[in-house]
Amino acid sequence: MGYELSAMQEKYIKINNLQVSEKLSNFVNDELLKNTNVSSENFWSGLEKTLDELAPKNKELIKFREDLQKKIDDWHIKNKGKEFNLDEYKKFLLEIGYLKNEGPDFKIETKNVDEEIASIAGPQLVVPVMNARYALNAANARWMSLYDSLYGTDVIEQSEDSVSERYDPLRGEMVIKYGRDFLDKYFPLAGLSWNKITSFAVKYGKLKVLKGADIFDLEDENKFVGHRGESDNPSAIILKNNNLHIEILKDSRAFAAQQDHAGISDIILESAVSTICDNEDSVAAVDSEDKIICYRNWLGLMKGDLKSKFEKEGKLFERKLNPHRSFISKDGKGLKLHGRSLLLVRNVGHLMTNPSILLSDGSEIPEGIMDAFITTAAALHDIKNKNNSRTGSVYIVKPKMHGPDETAFTDLIFSRVEEVLNLPKYTCKIGIMDEERRTSANLKECIRSLKNRVFFINTGFLDRTGDEMHTSMEAGPMIKKGDMKSSKWINAYENNNVDIGLSCGFSGKAQIGKGMWAMPDKMKDMMEQKTGHLKAGANCAWVPSPTAAALHALHYHEINIFSEQKKLIDREPAKLDDLLTIPIADRPNWSVEDINKEISNSAQTLLGYVVRWVDQGIGCSKVPDINNIGLMEDRATLRISSQHIANWIHHGITTKIQVTEIMKEMAKIVDDQNKDDPLYVKMSSDYENSIAFQTACDLVFKGKEQPSGYTEPLLHLNRLKKKSNLSSKPN
Repeated sequence: MGYELSAMQEKYIKINNLQVSEKLSNFVNDELLKNTNVSSENFWSGLEKTLDELAPKNKELIKFREDLQKKIDDWHIKNKGKEFNLDEYKKFLLEIGYLKNEGPDFKIETKNVDEEIASIAGPQLVVPVMNARYALNAANARWMSLYDSLYGTDVIEQSEDSVSERYDPLRGEMVIKYGRDFLDKYFPLAGLSWNKITSFAVKYGKLKVLKGADIFDLEDENKFVGHRGESDNPSAIILKNNNLHIEILKDSRAFAAQQDHAGISDIILESAVSTICDNEDSVAAVDSEDKIICYRNWLGLMKGDLKSKFEKEGKLFERKLNPHRSFISKDGKGLKLHGRSLLLVRNVGHLMTNPSILLSDGSEIPEGIMDAFITTAAALHDIKNKNNSRTGSVYIVKPKMHGPDETAFTDLIFSRVEEVLNLPKYTCKIGIMDEERRTSANLKECIRSLKNRVFFINTGFLDRTGDEMHTSMEAGPMIKKGDMKSSKWINAYENNNVDIGLSCGFSGKAQIGKGMWAMPDKMKDMMEQKTGHLKAGANCAWVPSPTAAALHALHYHEINIFSEQKKLIDREPAKLDDLLTIPIADRPNWSVEDINKEISNSAQTLLGYVVRWVDQGIGCSKVPDINNIGLMEDRATLRISSQHIANWIHHGITTKIQVTEIMKEMAKIVDDQNKDDPLYVKMSSDYENSIAFQTACDLVFKGKEQPSGYTEPLLHLNRLKKKSNLSSKPN
């Protein structure tokens, strides 16, 4: 897609029957495969052989998606005006192969899974792998300061001093109290509050906490793991609750300790237990130049040598991966805790192709197959040194698969990857993103096709809503976006994911995940609401920043998720009938003001995201909404907004003319919100020639024709156009 544009910028060399970008070829031969047991010859010939076999299958699967969509559209058109009959609808979906018959019960058989996946429940970060500094920050977010995370967010109430640059001692006291209350709740002392302690020591392998000359013990002595420093005056105490560690740091010289009568300087929380390094929805990678940035950063993470130099407030900094954390166990042994988040890598789905490699017929390589080979080859370095996975596994998160045929195809791709890279079968573990309607409706069979590889399932409300709307585009006008969260299908969808995961034996073996908290500045709200994900049965949930990971980690101290999952195993499973209930508005009588407000909201976030994607190649960013609340936006949010407006135009709730006017008004607001960005190019100065503005309009006005309502084809095409324009301009 966009090949003609990109081919003007790519310089290809011939490798067997493939045309490979010279830059990509150099990267693979000189960097990726260096110091592995895979030769360049074997890599390229193995890739070509796999493409000969699998590229046609890939095309068939995409064609089947299109055929199904056409049949579903026709069914809704034929039944327009009739009362919706769910039984007839299900029968039809079964006949066309959209629904599959469910097979017998089974349990997953995935082996060699790290404890961060199987037995440690905790926050999960998603980071654009295209940005080395962000990727390093995320990898290092395994251990985070509770004090910093509280002081810098709205979890601690603001005072006049706390919004100024200078340190607010009152706020500092509130942070210390919050930390002590946390210790009292989850690491209680027998007969004393942590608020009253004056010091601590380790004696005969036990933690002794002092108030003056009086000595107290932990109520549960098993929660003490070890210490650092001298046993009679430790610099750190390591405790564990619900499989998550914390460290209580003691350094009387530290700034935070000046206000603390026990000399405690911080509480360090085990936070982002795992991190998804993302090549998909949060990056804008459209050609070999972009893809190599992503691949090189992932390679650096797998080799352990990724570094990022940057300037902040006139000072130069260098980021690199944190070391493991040494400590002395309670029986006196020197041990280490893993210093970094367990890193997973998200490949792209089956839809997109990429101009980095051209096949023998001149067509572009399926990008998902290219990702599979290159991201797994990068992990060969980690399989050797075991700095990331200690079990020798590679964790691939695979998004946007539609039903069991596509999950089985993923299994086939990675079987071929393992053969070419000389890896034992099932080294590559697969995470299933349950974000497409056909996958949700057939989730058990999707898992069955990957039962030896699956390590993760999760829900993604936004993408899933986008597919819900696109699949049922002809059924009628959709309810408002804000009403989707309380609709029948979505509750069934969220519960079904957990029910199926538990029935397939995920508890204690694999992750059941929940989606993103999208408001990075609203941490107080997150602390009040995100426990819902744990109570719903998720042993990991997405957060937008390392700080959010630290705060969300507190929820996993509060709730033992594996006990929670045991309670949920026996509940009545979610119903397929509810899952297939289409969220159309019943005789909508919205006012013009209501309609325009809904469209304005969607148009503004859509434009705010697209303009950065197309003009600057930023795939994920905090975009201010219409009320100037920063929301984490990626392609999933774009998909739902564009599909929703497209649906309302199609059903006459609004018109193309009205939407165009709203888009122009919202472009002015977005321009104003970005006025301090020196790289920003205004859309409202020239609507006709603004590639970003025209892309946003196309996403809406051509939304009905986009495959599954995806935004990638138009974004890639127009980003390539923008890059082509930039490269052709004189310096």
